[in-house]
Order: sequence, then C-alpha cells, then structure tokens
Amino acid sequence: MTAAKCYDVIVIGLGAMGGAACWRLAQRGCRVLGLDQFTPPHTLGSSHGRSRIIRTAYYEHPAYVPLVQRAFEGWYELEQLTGRHLLTACPCLSLGPADGPMMDSLQQSIRYHQLHAEVLSSDEIRRRYPPWQLPEHYQGILENQAGILAVEDCIWAQLTAARTAGADVHTDEPVHHWHANGSAYIVRTALQTYSAPSVVITAGAWATRLLAHWRLPLKVMRQVMLWFDVGPRRRDFRRDRFPIFIAETPTGDFYGLPALDSLGLKVAQHYGAPELADPDAVCRQTTPEDAVPVRHFVDQFLPGLGAVSHMQVCLYTVSPDRHFVVDRLASPSASASPVVIAAGFSGHGFKFAPVIGEILADLTLNGTTAWNIHLFRAERFNSPCG
Repeated sequence: MTAAKCYDVIVIGLGAMGGAACWRLAQRGCRVLGLDQFTPPHTLGSSHGRSRIIRTAYYEHPAYVPLVQRAFEGWYELEQLTGRHLLTACPCLSLGPADGPMMDSLQQSIRYHQLHAEVLSSDEIRRRYPPWQLPEHYQGILENQAGILAVEDCIWAQLTAARTAGADVHTDEPVHHWHANGSAYIVRTALQTYSAPSVVITAGAWATRLLAHWRLPLKVMRQVMLWFDVGPRRRDFRRDRFPIFIAETPTGDFYGLPALDSLGLKVAQHYGAPELADPDAVCRQTTPEDAVPVRHFVDQFLPGLGAVSHMQVCLYTVSPDRHFVVDRLASPSASASPVVIAAGFSGHGFKFAPVIGEILADLTLNGTTAWNIHLFRAERFNSPCG
C-alpha cells in the first residue's frame, strides 16, 4: 500500500471559504493541501453567477459588520496579490415597509456601529431611481460602503494566492473517505491517500455528507438567478445610475444588481425555496416556472423590464437560523485535534470569505480567534464542540 502523503492541514472543499482557508493557512507557513471534487470556479455549487453583493449595514445581525469591514480589506489585498480587479464600488439600496423588520434591523445595525447611511422615502427613491415603483409606505436605506464582487474571479484569485504562498491545490479529486486515526486525519481520494494532524471542512452543500457524524442541521436550497434584458433602457440600469438592491416584499425577499454586461439586470429571490437533504438531488435545469416569483416581483416594482435573458441554478446551504456555522468540532478520535468547519453561508456569506479564511486559520493553528464568532458556534444546535 502506498504511504500517505503528509501535510500540516488538509482543506476539503475549495469554494469561497475553502479557497480563503488555503490562502490564509499557506500565508502563515503551513503545508496545506486543498481538495475539491470539481474544478473551481464552476457552476455546480454556490460560488458562481458572475456577481455577488458586498454591503456593510447588516440587517441580519450587528455582529456581521466588523467581519465585513475586514473582508473589504481582504478583497483589496487579493487584488494587489493577483493583479485581478475583484470589487467594484456600487451603492446598496435596501427597500421595505417603513415599519418592517428589515428596516428596523438595519437601523439598529447602523446606530450600533455608527455607519453612514441615508434614509429615503418612496417618493425620493422614485425621483432618484426612476425605474422603481414603490408603495407609499415603503422606504429605503442607501449605503455607499457597498459593491459588487466578480465571483468567479474571486475564487480564481484566492486559489492563485494560495498556490503562490505554497499550498497544493488538487481539483477534480473527490474525497471518498476521511477519518481520524490516532492523532492524524486520513483522507482518501480517487487518486491518493493523505495525512495531516488538522483538517478543515468547507464543502458547501456537500458538508451535509462530510459532517454527518455531528448531525448538524444543514439543508440545501435550490435557488435560481435570473437576468432580464433591459433593452433601450440600459442607461437607466447602469451601476452609476442604479444601485444594488435588497427588497422586502409581502411575497418574499429579493435582491438584484445593476446591468453589468449584455445579460442585463440580475434579480433573484432570497430563500423561499424547499429545503433538501441531498445536493445531488437538486435539479440543475431551469424551467419557465422558476421565473414566476421573480417576474411577479419585477412587474410590480420594476415594471417594463424585457424578457429573461439567462437563468442559472445556485445551491444555498442553510442552517435553521440562517446564520453561519464556524467552529471546532470534537474529533471522533480522542487523541486527534478538533475538526474545523465552515458551513451554512449560502444566501449572504460569499462576501466574508477573506475574513472567514483568517478565522479558520486561527481556529486551526491556535484553537481560538480574536474575532467574535459566538453567533456562529455549532453548540447552538447542541453539537459536540472542541
């Protein structure tokens, strides 16, 4: 039997968080192996779709704000390291009923962190951004500390930076089995057996399988991103004239990004789909029915858009409370170090990748981190933690 190839850390899954973990661990001098069953960037998981939103005023919880502020720095660092433009500034407009939960939570986050944001009435929004048609009781909160991440380029940049720092990155190499053996972890793939005293699991939707021992309540959600032809109105939807948006409506929450290329305006529903157990059971073909809820939203709030020019399936991986899961889990072997995990990011996690990579490196090498991740601990699900 061929001897296992040894590393300091093995990272399983090289999407946004896994790529960041490889980069940050290699930066700190670790012998790192990154493994992925596909070749990132690809369209089979969560880290694709041309663009992602990065924003600072966080309605989900004020604890996210310092993390996203650090993430901005990380994306700029990656731009310097790779020479690839990754982040384009663009204001973000959050919309909803003035007395709704999104507006209230945003105001709390803005006050707590003393962020700069502008509150706009529905009339002011219509004057400033003519495509919007909003009910009178709606208002908006506009922040300029926001932008658009070129998602596939970001994945490429993280893996490039990881390789440059010395990490081994193996793609198209699925993990068949992994287990603790004494103080080491053994990872078997289709090609090789590897060994390391530490393992980091960042497998996105497939974490539901790799972390089965801990019974974390993670589910997979099939989401569909749509692009709408803006035709002769392209000027109205340029990023210098139309902001990123997040909208709370009676039929669900929706988000969108200005027309950045020939595909047009990107719009999608946020959550609102069935929760599934198996990522491989997700239908990756789009149908006309997939466009119905988003078409209903744009016809009401952004009337006059053209036909759907493109649709693409994306996988969300979600926890019950929709917060991330970032932690150390007690190893099945008493003598092995805890397993470091990052999961449940889909829906709003991509933007955080550089700082999550730092946190994962901290947890792997030091057992703790100076960043406040209490909100993300697995113990909230009564899981055994290290």
